[in-house]
Amino acid sequence: FYPSRQALKLHSEGKALSDDDVLEDLPVGTTAGLWSRKHLIHTHLENNKCLGPLFIYLPFYYRLPYIYGHEYVFTRSPFKVLKLASWCHSLHYFKRLVETSFIHRFSDGTLPLRTFMLCLYWGFAAWQACYINHPLYTPPTVFLHHLFVHFIQVCEFGNFSVHLILNGISCNGSRPTEIPYPTNNSFTWLFFFMSCPNYTYEVGSWISFTLLTQCVPGRQYSITHRPQRTTIESRRLHLKSLISDL
Repeated sequence: FYPSRQALKLHSEGKALSDDDVLEDLPVGTTAGLWSRKHLIHTHLENNKCLGPLFIYLPFYYRLPYIYGHEYVFTRSPFKVLKLASWCHSLHYFKRLVETSFIHRFSDGTLPLRTFMLCLYWGFAAWQACYINHPLYTPPTVFLHHLFVHFIQVCEFGNFSVHLILNGISCNGSRPTEIPYPTNNSFTWLFFFMSCPNYTYEVGSWISFTLLTQCVPGRQYSITHRPQRTTIESRRLHLKSLISDL
């Protein structure tokens, strides 16, 4: 129900009315249509991007038929790391589904990128699941399991905290008109140093997941993940561009 996600049209195939248009001067009669189609498309793609890895990973974890061979059907690995990895992977994408429905805002220019990311997420999810849950997989040192799981929890909570901050800033359409600042929540203090700490937390989560499982697909996914703004200079440039627009 964000105003930036809505458009007022005279009919379903028409163009969105300008903010300067006056309804009294338009031939709307007694009714007009309120549309939010672009946001629905973005939400649909984002939900598919997150639902795909959930439904792809779990069949490998439970070793359904025709995946690893008849002798391994519905067998369970004795290694605890596989269960921890499954929980972390599933909770990550469940969190993203919640954020898509209640927190995220989308810009029109990201639609082609999200279509590409849909294929990327699904492909890496299948590669990771096949590798980690393979019957011949051997886990890393047991001592490190809980350490990296805690790192994942910290990064996931930090990512969620930053998304709440970004959700609260005012926007003109899909363009922000307000500079995000950290709050008393210590997980948002990265805003002092960088412009996109939500991406930094997400990359940190995937690096921790890679160290937890010691798998090549996880490392490749972390490397090919979206670029980060993690330097003080990029933060200054971002603030300068926002101030010039205000």
